[in-house]
Amino acid sequence: MTAGHSQSTGIQKKPSIAVLIAISAISPLAMQIYLPSLAGMMVVFSATAGEIQLSMSAFFVAIAVSQLFWGPLSDQFGRRPVIIVGMALFVIGSLLCLVAPTIEALIAARVIQAAGGCTGVVIGRAIVRDLHGPSQAASMIGFVTMGMAVMPTIAPAMGGVLDQFYGWQGGFVLMLIFGVGVLWASIRHLPETHTERSSVGARQVLRSYMALFSQPLYWSYALTAAFSALAYFAYLGGAPFIAAELLSLSAAEMGFFFMFVALGYIAGNFLSGKFAERIGMFPMILAGTLTGVCAVSLLAGSASLGLLTPLGLFLPMFVLGLGNGICLPSALAGAVSVRPDLAGAASGLTASLQVGTGALAGTAVAWLYADSFLAGSPWGMILIMAMGMSLSLLAALSIRRVSGSEEAVPAE
Repeated sequence: MTAGHSQSTGIQKKPSIAVLIAISAISPLAMQIYLPSLAGMMVVFSATAGEIQLSMSAFFVAIAVSQLFWGPLSDQFGRRPVIIVGMALFVIGSLLCLVAPTIEALIAARVIQAAGGCTGVVIGRAIVRDLHGPSQAASMIGFVTMGMAVMPTIAPAMGGVLDQFYGWQGGFVLMLIFGVGVLWASIRHLPETHTERSSVGARQVLRSYMALFSQPLYWSYALTAAFSALAYFAYLGGAPFIAAELLSLSAAEMGFFFMFVALGYIAGNFLSGKFAERIGMFPMILAGTLTGVCAVSLLAGSASLGLLTPLGLFLPMFVLGLGNGICLPSALAGAVSVRPDLAGAASGLTASLQVGTGALAGTAVAWLYADSFLAGSPWGMILIMAMGMSLSLLAALSIRRVSGSEEAVPAE
């Protein structure tokens, strides 16, 4: 019996799937809803593409750094209070975004928004691990993420419509309303699931991470997830500018096409929830990474043949989303199951790796698109995506070698 199972025996009430989806969806919502507005915000704030991209890169960096602390804090103080504090920060950050007079103020507000909103993603995974064993956690994460992905699916379309009628601030109003609702739901309907608390000071946090650093299997799972996410964040960093400037799409049109990626992600998570427990985590991870490699190959083929139409850009992104949806639930469940006693820290570190590599990818893509010899072409984005999926595949292949087991999963 796992530590997660023993913990669950002391839990009087389990959180509903709806609450887990809501707390997990808030950060992806904030990440996606303003994508159609990026090109227009350059005009409103008299900013360059690089400065506007910094509002996204800073968001990623804030998530990456914050999750390193939220995970261990939830191991000590419990999942519920940390999520409530995080949701309150998200509401404050959203309000500050709405009244930001300059691009610098907007970036600072986005940092606060990101630092709070990410608690739902990282601690939501730890909550699932509190209640379920590794294989069951992979399926549950798949189902929760599938439901969570509904919001990012419709968010770009809503953001495009809101931008068309109310300007860039329309999306941030919706973020504020959603944040207030999730904060209320967390206070009223989120029970505590982590009953075996650990004593966590600065020294203990460092010791927790050092324990994870010494686990090769953890790194195989975590790097698979991180590099797979890198390819996705590279797309987020480049696609809005490519769609607006090379394909001349309006904000509303862009919002519609951005839905393709999230639809693929929903489909992948459904497959993960359906089959991960039955066929094992390693086959799901390998299938997902290979699907992502195929997606980047399709995109590169479209660009090289001069077929970079909206469909040529976004259909491969649907396939990439499908691959991520198949791979990530199992990779994340594996990462938090190597040391179940450190599930919060493992979830935080893994998510930080994902978003940290994403921040680097988005910044690199923006620079390649604006200031390098690849300026004005999609190839900078494609090259970064290809690098991410290649490294993800290498990390995935190392799982079986490092684990030395038939199923390549931690013991139940």
